[in-house]
Amino acid sequence: MPPSPRQIFLIGFMGAGKTTLGRALEARLPGWRYIDLDEEIERGAGMSVPKIFALYGEKQFRRMERRALEGVLDRSRVIVGCGGGTPCFFDNMELMNRSGMTVLLRARNSTLLRRLLAARDSRPKLRGFSPEEIEGYIVSAQAEREPHYSLCRATFPSDLLENAAEIEASCRLFLRRFLPGETVRTL
Repeated sequence: MPPSPRQIFLIGFMGAGKTTLGRALEARLPGWRYIDLDEEIERGAGMSVPKIFALYGEKQFRRMERRALEGVLDRSRVIVGCGGGTPCFFDNMELMNRSGMTVLLRARNSTLLRRLLAARDSRPKLRGFSPEEIEGYIVSAQAEREPHYSLCRATFPSDLLENAAEIEASCRLFLRRFLPGETVRTL
């Protein structure tokens, strides 16, 4: 059995379920920690991601994101939930692939739309968008990001993260595929 990776980077479009899956995996993996890259940025900046975007713009946010990413590279046994755009800037994707296992979470566009409509107020890029505009953004932004997303070492389906039973089943599948040698805590 191959050794477990030191780090797992969850990659995917906003709404793909990176935070939901990451937190659920952390709860089941003794000694592993989930790190949300946006939360690391917020902690370092002392303000929310929407406020960073509003005050400084995306360019400065991406620099902060890069520093936060570099800050997790020396940690072991971590699952890192990356922002949807993280792989698309600088050489972030190459850096993550060198450091650990990158897993692209894939959800259907209809799943992404439903999740993003429910959370659009907390997403700076979607504020004020109609459902039709969000749907168009999902299609165009994913197409634009695909060259970066395609560099992930593995893909994992993430449509089934809507309730406790689906999350449990998704965690079991993820653990079998990517961390088969790890001790798993029963919840």
